[in-house]
Amino acid sequence: MSRHHNNNRGRKKPDDTVLNERIRDRELRVLADDGEQFGIISRDEALKIAEDRGLDLVLMSPDAKPPVAKIMDYGKHKYQLEKKKKEAKKNQKKIDVKEVKFSCKIADNDIAYKVKHAREFLEKGKHVKLRVFLRGREMATPELGKEVLERIWPMLEDVGILEKGAHQEGRYINMYVTPLKK
Repeated sequence: MSRHHNNNRGRKKPDDTVLNERIRDRELRVLADDGEQFGIISRDEALKIAEDRGLDLVLMSPDAKPPVAKIMDYGKHKYQLEKKKKEAKKNQKKIDVKEVKFSCKIADNDIAYKVKHAREFLEKGKHVKLRVFLRGREMATPELGKEVLERIWPMLEDVGILEKGAHQEGRYINMYVTPLKK
């Protein structure tokens, strides 16, 4: 079996589902939606059972030996999947993350100005990512960036929760703050 075949695993379009006559395998391990097992039967026999019940034969695990197929109401199944997806989407509140950038050599009055913004964001319920950009040689002393953020944090702790303390990601030292639950 060539490796190429497996490369698109996980990236399948949601509807590459193979069902009914499109199933090419001659033999399948077949089960029903309610857990009933038919064992290994020919594709034609499986199709006939599905047809008799007014259901579809859906290929579940094409790579199994023999492939596994399920007798189910595919339309209903798809509808429920869509419904689940919609529900999940609805429950996913869009989290608004604001970035506030600092530099290692920032002056105190700049800090005060930027902290004021960060506080406003937190008070509006937004998440704030504080970032210090390390320029050139500063990469060698990332602790300077951490120090800047550690000076800033006390100015925010009455309105925020430190989700993730100062840590390095590439050229940035980041700190992640979420709003205090009122």
